[in-house]
Formats: sequence, structure tokens, C-alpha cells
Amino acid sequence: MSWYQLSNPEEVISPSLLFYKSRIESNIRSMVSLAGSKDRLVPHVKTHKCPDVVAMHLSAGITKFKCATIAEAEMVATAGAPWVLIAYQLVGPNINRLFALREQFPDTTFASLIDSEETASVLSEASLARGQRSTVFLDVNNGMNRTGHATDESLLSLYRFVNGLEGLAFGGVHIYDGHIRNPEFSDRKAAADEAYERVLPLLDRIETECGYEPMIIVGGSPSFTVHALRPGVYLSPGTNVLWDWGYGDRFDGQPFEHAALILTRVISKPAAGVITIDLGHKAISAENPIENRLRLLNLSNYTLLSQSEEHGVLEVTSEAWESIRIGDVFYALPYHICPTVALHDFATVIENGNVTGEWKITARSRRITV
Repeated sequence: MSWYQLSNPEEVISPSLLFYKSRIESNIRSMVSLAGSKDRLVPHVKTHKCPDVVAMHLSAGITKFKCATIAEAEMVATAGAPWVLIAYQLVGPNINRLFALREQFPDTTFASLIDSEETASVLSEASLARGQRSTVFLDVNNGMNRTGHATDESLLSLYRFVNGLEGLAFGGVHIYDGHIRNPEFSDRKAAADEAYERVLPLLDRIETECGYEPMIIVGGSPSFTVHALRPGVYLSPGTNVLWDWGYGDRFDGQPFEHAALILTRVISKPAAGVITIDLGHKAISAENPIENRLRLLNLSNYTLLSQSEEHGVLEVTSEAWESIRIGDVFYALPYHICPTVALHDFATVIENGNVTGEWKITARSRRITV
């Protein structure tokens, strides 16, 4: 029996998200091994959004986490994490939500990102109004052009501005290079090194001014193995804990196992050579072209013709069409696991081919209690 096949699939509704527990444990061990120390890891939870997976990280000795939303931060804190970076610049009501988090979880340290004097001033004023100080990381744009302060002399000015605000405490620097996705490691390393080295002189000057080596959190899943070779930095892989088709096929040198699938069933054979499965774009990420959405592990020589909300229509060979029956189970590997997980309330936990429980995808919600 293949690693992904269930001995009791009749216990699982379809479509359903499956988490293979031993493979998640293996991926966490690989993350620690590649980092060289559990203390260097600040894994991003946006991939799994699940407190049970956070608990597995904590059991492995990982104590720092990164997230993108207030809900994810609350989920991580509820799981018992002592340190959380909200890798987002907070605006509007989310600033008040940050302070609500701090009040609800006094044993957890929360930090957030800053990339402008304007947002730094607003957060500082809100902190002073409550008699508090807020820890912030300078968000640096080293080429992705999504968020972050430009890599020039004005970054040093922003550091000085932040350091002069009574309501803020400088925590370090955050550098995300998700734009670097070269398939071959040597090319990926060259691109990541070049982008990082543009920031390095400014980091040296910040270190000179503050008098200590600041915490530098760098990279994501694609560049994880590159920055793991760089001493003195913290690493924030995310997708690695579950892995997916897109990253698994694209990046060499990353020893991770696919640990999350979608179980789906055949619901119709509407025409010769055509079958329909109950896997529409409400159950699997659909932001990519249709040919890059899913890979069925136990069916070959097929074409995904279309998807609607609850249907996936496949063209199959005449031989396969004759043998496939209504209700047959297929196992789909998502191209992009992070938004796929966010489409499901629960993950069915698989151990040794058997269903052993369900884990709630708590942080798929934008708001839990805060």
C-alpha cells in the first residue's frame, strides 16, 4: 500500500484535508537539522494554521513563530508559544487587536513589522496611551517589492526614528525574499546572496549604533536552505512543514516530504472518457492555471478539464474510464498547500494508514476571539 492510501477511507468525508502526522514530524526534524539548531527557527504558521502543528513544533524545542494575521497570532499563543512575530504592518483596528492580544496572553511576547515613520508613530502613540512599549522589527524590501522599506541610506534614518520613539522597542530586522525562486540551488543561492548583501552594510551600521547584534529574520521556504548556511541569522520556513507539489517540483536540495493531501471521490461519469470528482475550487487552491492546481497520486494519464465550486472534471483514458467506479477514492496533492489548508475547517489526521483524529484549522478564520 502506498504511503498516502488509507486502510479506512470510508471514515473520511470528501473532499477532506488529510494531515500525515509522521511526515509532519519528519519535516520538522529536517527543518531543525538544516538550521543546525532549533533556536534559529522562526517558522511561519500561515501554511498550517493549526494549534496541534504548533504543539509539534514546541515539542521539538522550537519556541519562536511567525504569522501574518491577528488570528494566527492568537492561535499560536493559545497553543503556548512564548514568542510571536506578526510579520505584517498593523493599521486600523488591528492595532487595538494587538494590545488585546497582549492583555489576553501576558506570557507571550508579540512583535510586529514597521516600514515607515508614519506607522511607527501611530503604534508608538497607541502604546504610550496604554503605558506600554511595543516591540517592532524593521521590514526591509530587498527586491520583492511587496512590503518593506527600501534598501538605501534612509533605512538607517528609519532605525534612528524608531529608536527615538518612547512607545517602541527595536527588536531587529525582517528580510523576506519570496521573489527568489530559482529552481537550481546554485542559482537560488547566488540570487539570495546578492539580495542579502545589498542590506548588509546597513545592518552593520545599525549594529554599530545600537551596540549589539540585532535579531535578523531572513527568507522563507524557497531560500531556507540558502540562508541556513549564513551564520547569525534566524530562519522562517513555512511551506516546508507540509510541502506541496509546487515547491516539491521546483526547488532542489530540500529534503521534505509531502504531508498534506486532499481525499476526493468520483461522483459522476457524465460522458465517455470523462469523470467528475468532488474537488472544486472551494476545496483546493485555484489561483494558478488549471494545469497547476492538483496532482492525483493514484491516477495517471488524465487532464483536469475544468473546475467549478464543487466539481472537478477530468478527461481520462478509455481504459481508465471503464475501470473507474462511482465512489472511487483519489488522493490529490495540491500545487499550493497554504491557501488550500485555509479552505478547510478540519484536517483528518492519518497515522500508519489509519484515521486517528481531527485537528481544527483554527486560524483559517480572520478573527477567533480578539
